[in-house]
Amino acid sequence: MISIKENHYAGYRILIVEDEEDIQEIIAHNLSEEGFIVSSTDNGLDAWNKIQSSLPDLILLDIMIPGINGLELCKKIKSYYDVPIIMVTAKSEDVDAILGLEFGADDYIRKPFSPRELVARVKVVLRRKISEKESSGNLTIGNIHINKTAHKVTINGKDVDLTLIEYKLIKLFMENPNVAFTRDKLLDRVWGRDVYVSDRTVDVNIKRLREKLGEEKFRIETVRGVGYRFKGDS
Repeated sequence: MISIKENHYAGYRILIVEDEEDIQEIIAHNLSEEGFIVSSTDNGLDAWNKIQSSLPDLILLDIMIPGINGLELCKKIKSYYDVPIIMVTAKSEDVDAILGLEFGADDYIRKPFSPRELVARVKVVLRRKISEKESSGNLTIGNIHINKTAHKVTINGKDVDLTLIEYKLIKLFMENPNVAFTRDKLLDRVWGRDVYVSDRTVDVNIKRLREKLGEEKFRIETVRGVGYRFKGDS
C-alpha cells in the first residue's frame, strides 16, 4: 500500500448530499479544515446534476434525502461512474446501509458520528481508491498507452516525448475518462496547491499536450464553462 502524506488530500473534491443543515455544515467544516474542497446539496436530483457536470473524488451520501433517495442515487451513480461513496445513515437504517454496500457503496457511517471518525473514514476510502489506481501499471485508451511504472507514453507503439506536467495531465485524464475537470482542479491535482500558476498555464499545457498527441488529440475535449474532459472509448 502506498503512503500518502496528509497534505496529499488537499484539492480532492468531496460532495456532501445531506438534508439536515446542521450535519451538512459540521461535515463541510471538518473536511475543509483537512484541505478538501467541499460542495453540498440537500437533495438527490441536484446531487445527480452536480455529479454529471463535475465528478467529485468522493461522495458522502445520506440515505433519507428528497428527490432521489440515497439508495437509488447510489445505484445510479455506480452504474455510470467509478467514484467512491460513503453512505450516511441513522441507526434505524442499518439494513438500508448494507443494501447500499450491495449497490456499490464503499463504506457507511452511522449517525451520530464524531467528525474525527468521519474524516478518518473519508481518508481510508480515498487511500484505497488511490492505491488501486497506482497498483495498475498500465493504461490504454484508443491508441494511447501509458506504462506508469516507466513513466512512458506511446501512441501506436511510438514514444511520445512529454514534460513532467504533460505526463501528469495525460495520466490524470486517462485514469478518469469522460470526467470534466475544472482548471482549478487540474491546478490542484497536477501542479499542487503550494505552487502558484494561472489558469492560462493550464490552457497552454493542454494545447502543447494536444499537439503531441497527434491523431489522438481529439480526445481532450474543451467543456465550455467548466474546463477539459478526456474522451474514453465508447
